[in-house]
Amino acid sequence: MRWNEFADACPEIADPAAQRFRAQELCMLGTLRADGSPRISPCELDFAAGHLILGMMWQSRKAFDLLRDPRCILHTCTTDRMGTEGDAKIYARAVDVQDPELRTTYRETVKERIDWAPEEPNFHAFSIDVESAGFISFAEPKTVIAWDPSRGTRVLPFPD
Repeated sequence: MRWNEFADACPEIADPAAQRFRAQELCMLGTLRADGSPRISPCELDFAAGHLILGMMWQSRKAFDLLRDPRCILHTCTTDRMGTEGDAKIYARAVDVQDPELRTTYRETVKERIDWAPEEPNFHAFSIDVESAGFISFAEPKTVIAWDPSRGTRVLPFPD
């Protein structure tokens, strides 16, 4: 499900995740290498035309991972050992953005954010289709929220 649809379905996770992603301009991206082993990489992201889009250097390893196997996870960057900002995890599939209009919108969004934009065609852009998500906060009140399309949003007991 596209980011804007996910945000409508589960604002309890999408809102704090988007706030963290926008503030940090970065996420940690988990992909699968060709041999099936995991790869984790920092990745810039932007919100454009209702999509959460990951931008990547042309022919980067993480882009090749996603072109081969679109399964991925995005994690907000943890900035303190106590996890006081909360951690969002977005389980998803990455869709290679080839639509010229969406690529242009993405480039304009990047340009507005950092006064630079990648040149066509030498970059990868992937739209994130959310399949499930989770959020945990260790700050009071301690919170655990999970979401998937079949069970909806669930507030879970905090593990002791």
